[in-house]
Amino acid sequence: MNEYDPKRGIALSVGASAMFALLSAYATLLTPLSGLDIFAWRIIWTVPGALLLVALRKRLPILRQLLYRMVTEPKLGVAMIVGAALLGAQLWVFLWAPLHGRMLEVSLGYFLLPLAMVLVGRFYYHERLDGLQWLAVICAAVGVAHELWMTGAFSWPTLLVALGYPPYFVLRRRINQDSLAMFTVEMALLLPAAIVFAISGGSFAAIGGRLDMWFLLLPGLGALSTLALASYLKASRLLPVALFGILGYVEPVLLVLISIMLLGETLSAAQLATYIPIWIAVALTALHSVRLVRLAPN
Repeated sequence: MNEYDPKRGIALSVGASAMFALLSAYATLLTPLSGLDIFAWRIIWTVPGALLLVALRKRLPILRQLLYRMVTEPKLGVAMIVGAALLGAQLWVFLWAPLHGRMLEVSLGYFLLPLAMVLVGRFYYHERLDGLQWLAVICAAVGVAHELWMTGAFSWPTLLVALGYPPYFVLRRRINQDSLAMFTVEMALLLPAAIVFAISGGSFAAIGGRLDMWFLLLPGLGALSTLALASYLKASRLLPVALFGILGYVEPVLLVLISIMLLGETLSAAQLATYIPIWIAVALTALHSVRLVRLAPN
């Protein structure tokens, strides 16, 4: 049974959303690396960052125990590999999109994701929603319905985000191990593929003489990624699934702002009919979160 901590969970979720939004703009600083190259270097630099966090938080015994159980319990090992693959797909598309002018499509996926998570919380975990939560869901659903009516379909980056994350979080809760230890193992499982991608993609040659890459930008990518992912995954364990899902509206709003203000993408008048109801849902979610924090015991 999970022990919920709304104050800490909300703070971690909002902080993670802000860091993820910054990460989408940060990727544009890593030219001439491709999306796959940046994904590879993100994993390579995140692994030592995660191990450092494990050591600082004195979780090494927990990490060793998890690794031992993965070897002695094949089902757990397979579940961790599947979880790492699901997470890896999300990390890749998040860094690929801003380099190909597809960040708004990914942000729409993150708008859909909270709805999916709320449905998982309501019908899979049988969590109850209060009036503000239902109103936020209805407002967001209006925006999503308008987008579907306007375009006739969702792009594959949108669907990958919206449909790829829910089974990952369900799997993580079912495994029910220490969040930081699981995150570190997932990154380690992705590391061999990341090294292959970095070598085969020619990124070593592309940035061979770039001291700013080696000593500033790539380490910064790893640090930002480690803090954002660790905070996000910890929040997923400290909050009810429905509330965690609704808080997911914060990130796509920030992504849209960054896509328009920093990445040069445009938002049409028709798209505003999609985003305005969802922004209202964000405001309702913020109101609900404030009320929840005030009611939570100190």
